[in-house]
Amino acid sequence: MRAEVQQVADGTYLVHGSNTNWVILAEGDALTLVDTGYPGDRELVLDSLTQVGGSPEAVTAVLITHAHNDHLGSAEHLRAAYGTPVLLHEAEVPHARREFLHQVTVGDVLRNGWRPGVVPWALHAIRSGGKTHVPVTAPEAFPKPGPLDVPGRPVPVHTPGHTDGHVAFHLPEAGVLISGDALVSGHATSRIEGPQLLLDMFHHERARAVASLDVLAELDGELMLPGHGPAYRGPLREAALQAKDRAL
Repeated sequence: MRAEVQQVADGTYLVHGSNTNWVILAEGDALTLVDTGYPGDRELVLDSLTQVGGSPEAVTAVLITHAHNDHLGSAEHLRAAYGTPVLLHEAEVPHARREFLHQVTVGDVLRNGWRPGVVPWALHAIRSGGKTHVPVTAPEAFPKPGPLDVPGRPVPVHTPGHTDGHVAFHLPEAGVLISGDALVSGHATSRIEGPQLLLDMFHHERARAVASLDVLAELDGELMLPGHGPAYRGPLREAALQAKDRAL
């Protein structure tokens, strides 16, 4: 299996897995992996590391935007097999341990099954491990505010709503935003393209998800790497406000 790896900036790679994305940040021989796809995407994750000239051993940290299965899928594997620390916002740490689960339910899917794309997406999600129990045994909270001491020096930006502890990662010097599911550019259940929120059923608290777009609108940059959809090039402020207009 081959992952679709796209170099979008110096040392920055957007990887398209099966209906979800992850990002690799490279600095010399060291790597940061942001999100890890579905459990069923593991071979694609490993292949993407190889494609950028790295390996699982080269990953200094796994950063998780939020602990849904399509982003958390291989985090525990990397932690257990290679000793790679898995870092999240403090509010998302118990979510990663599966002390609770804020994720779309079967009932939500059934109620929204009339929407275009929902049933095919749900079948794919199940086949890819969307309902698999994949807790991280020892997740860690970000050690302090500000840039993380990992390749790329990403800055966590708390953007609650999709989940309580959702974060985006801002690379100020590169003008890049890794937006996770706080702001996407497409999805299997969407029939529009460009900056947008996911369907309401995917958000733990939709009102907070909409409010978090104002946080993203304050960030400087010209490149958004979302959890779903293609890379978006253009002012981050315009992207966030366009998504907010579409949501209201």
